[in-house]
Amino acid sequence: MAHDKAARKQAGRPRRKGRTGPGAAGDGPTTTTLRRTLRREVAGTVGVLTDAYDFDAMRGYRTFPFEDHRDYLRQVDGLLKTLASRQLHTTVALFDPEDFAEYCSEHGLDPDTPTSRSSYTAAITIRGSTVPYTGQPLDSLLPELIDKAVRQATWEYATLLLADLGACADCGQDVGRSAFDRASRLLMRLLEGAGEGRHHLVCSVPAPDEQLLAVLHAEGKATTGARAAELDAAEGAEFVTVLATAVALESPGGLVLRTSTPDAPDRLRGWRLHEGRLLPLTAGEVFSAYCTDAATGEPLSPEPGVEYCAGFPVPTDDPEAHH
Repeated sequence: MAHDKAARKQAGRPRRKGRTGPGAAGDGPTTTTLRRTLRREVAGTVGVLTDAYDFDAMRGYRTFPFEDHRDYLRQVDGLLKTLASRQLHTTVALFDPEDFAEYCSEHGLDPDTPTSRSSYTAAITIRGSTVPYTGQPLDSLLPELIDKAVRQATWEYATLLLADLGACADCGQDVGRSAFDRASRLLMRLLEGAGEGRHHLVCSVPAPDEQLLAVLHAEGKATTGARAAELDAAEGAEFVTVLATAVALESPGGLVLRTSTPDAPDRLRGWRLHEGRLLPLTAGEVFSAYCTDAATGEPLSPEPGVEYCAGFPVPTDDPEAHH
C-alpha cells in the first residue's frame, strides 16, 4: 500500500531535462545563485543606541568597539543603506543597555560579547517595538522608533496595572477587564460624537509610578444612518488600555480631541476624567489649557486657524465602578 502511494507520487513529479547530477551544466540556477536568492528572503534586525546616554553605558564593555556616538550613528546609517542595496528586509529596534543587562542575567549570558548583543537584538523584535527601514534618514527613523518604544512601554505598564487589580470585592468581576470594556465604549461614543473628519486624540493619566500618555488617530466617516471611524487597531488598543487605567483607578486626568475637516478651522475639545467618567470642559477651559504655558503659567498666543470648543457630553449607562 505504502509502496503504491510512493510510486504514484514519483510518477507525478516533473522530470528535469538533461540533469545528470548536482551542478550539471544547463540545469538551472547554481547553488551560489540559489543561496543569494534565499538570503534576500531572510529578515534582519539592527539594534540602535539612539542617545548618547545609552551609548556611554555600552562603552563599558570591552568588546563594544565604538568611541563616539555620532560616528556610531554614521556607521549604523551606512549599514542600513548597504542592507537595503542588497534588497534585504531590515527592521530597526531600540537597544536598551539596562534591559540588555537584565536579559543577559536572566539567560546566563556574558554581556561583553557580540553574540549576546545579537541574541538580545533578536529577542526584542518579538515585542513589536521595531520600525521597518525603507531608506528613510536616521533623523526621521530614530524619533519614530523612540515613539514606538515609549508607546509599547506605556501599554505594557498599563496592562500590568489592570491585570494586578484582580476581582471586584462586591461582584467578583475582573476589575481590569471591566474597565477595559467601559473605556472601549467611551472611545466609541467619543468618536460617534466627533463625527466626520480627521481626529487626533490625546489621553493623559497619572499612574502610581509615572504619567501615562496615549495618542490615537482616527478618520471619521458618515455612513448610512450612523457614523463610523477608521483607526489603527494597535493604536486603539493602546489608547483604550490607558483610558481603562484611569477608569479602574478613578484617576484624574484629561482627554483632548482635535478634529480637522477640509476648508474649516480645526476644532479643539476637551474632557476631564472624574471617577471613571468623561466630563466635558467649557470652551474657556479648553482655551485656557491650550493657551497657558504649563511650566511658567504665562499666557500663550492662540493657535491660528483653531476653534476652541466645549466638549460634548459622553453619556454612559455603565454601573458604578468596581472596587
